[in-house]
Amino acid sequence: MALIYLSIGSNIERHRNISAALDALVDNFGELVISSVYESESVGFTGDSFYNLVVAINSDQGVGQISQVLKQIEDQNGRDRSAPRFGARSLDIDILTVDSLVGPVDGIDLPRDEVLKNAFVLQPMAEIAPDSVHPVTGERYIEHWLQYDKNKQRLWPVTFVWRDTELTLSTTNL
Repeated sequence: MALIYLSIGSNIERHRNISAALDALVDNFGELVISSVYESESVGFTGDSFYNLVVAINSDQGVGQISQVLKQIEDQNGRDRSAPRFGARSLDIDILTVDSLVGPVDGIDLPRDEVLKNAFVLQPMAEIAPDSVHPVTGERYIEHWLQYDKNKQRLWPVTFVWRDTELTLSTTNL
């Protein structure tokens, strides 16, 4: 079984789409480790703010199979594949890491470069996997987050309830 980290984001019907994504991930992969949900300004375009989080799953499926499942979940929740790359999204689910794999696997570059570039990925990653090591840099995610320039992107935790559970910051203030 591989440990896989996924990023999830939405800026269209955010609560509904994030909740639907979590439901579908549980149905497809079982138990999840879920970060807090963060709100962030859109990056790369002017638009509504996003809700973002990171989820850990375990799976024995290949990267390509997992990618297909994630695309189906996105499509079932109104993902418009004809929309511009940097634009509004009903749902975006990306594979961030798969164990310590590095390089292209089934057409997906691992680890995903936005892990270290975007606060909306790095902070929730540091929250649920602080002592895990980035497969390229060899540094822990918490160290990357502590070194990250927090002025680059605005990000704040939001109250988010899924299945009668509030997803809140599980560690001290990162």
